[in-house]
Amino acid sequence: MDSYKFDDLPSGKNSRPGLGLNVLTGVVVLMTVCIGVYFLALLFNPYVWYNPLAPPSPTKAFETLTPTLVPLTLPPTWTPTVTQEPTATRERPPTFTPFPSPTPLMLPTVSSGFTSTPEPKPTFTPKATSMPFTVAVSALESAPINGIGCNWLGVAGTAEDLNGSPLLYLTVKVSGMLGENAIDKLTVSGTAPKYGQGGFEFTLADAPTNSENTIWIQLFDQAGLPLSDQVYFSTFDDCKKNLVLVRFKRVR
Repeated sequence: MDSYKFDDLPSGKNSRPGLGLNVLTGVVVLMTVCIGVYFLALLFNPYVWYNPLAPPSPTKAFETLTPTLVPLTLPPTWTPTVTQEPTATRERPPTFTPFPSPTPLMLPTVSSGFTSTPEPKPTFTPKATSMPFTVAVSALESAPINGIGCNWLGVAGTAEDLNGSPLLYLTVKVSGMLGENAIDKLTVSGTAPKYGQGGFEFTLADAPTNSENTIWIQLFDQAGLPLSDQVYFSTFDDCKKNLVLVRFKRVR
């Protein structure tokens, strides 16, 4: 029998035949680990972006919105209101005649000296009332106050507190009949500052017109409760009396 010598063994790559098999085994093991990690990630999060068979996204449960209550804020010059007991019937308030009876004009003679005496403005003192505001009415020419001449007839005025300070955001209503025309208008104090900080103004016609206690005016608070009586007033076919001036004055 022939004996082998170490010098007779093959050399180079042929001397290590198991190296390629080891590399292939390592690649297979690495791929197995990667596949395991891939499926493990899909198990914990099936909605991952690289899942080709991702289930449909769950719909969110219907959420019921809870309304948010926003408290109403009162204007900075809120005036306390007076609570009035409702009555079944309301008596018509007494009418006022704010202007004196006309006096015949006497022309001066040649022998007598002529002295001009200014005509007093017609006013009246309001009657005692249970309302917190009294009403004073007078008639005068509109041009010196609002710059409108004789082609206008209106009612305007102011609202004041106990100290004479202006009151804002109080509702003023004027209603009634002017000839054959019905009057029914609303405004708030403070919208016509040319009569004062608490001023208001209504236009009744485009020319002076006579009426005798067929129109009334009244003051209300922001809740719609009356703060004064309904006060009836007259209008005149006179350019010197085409503005009815009303003053609401708080007395209690």
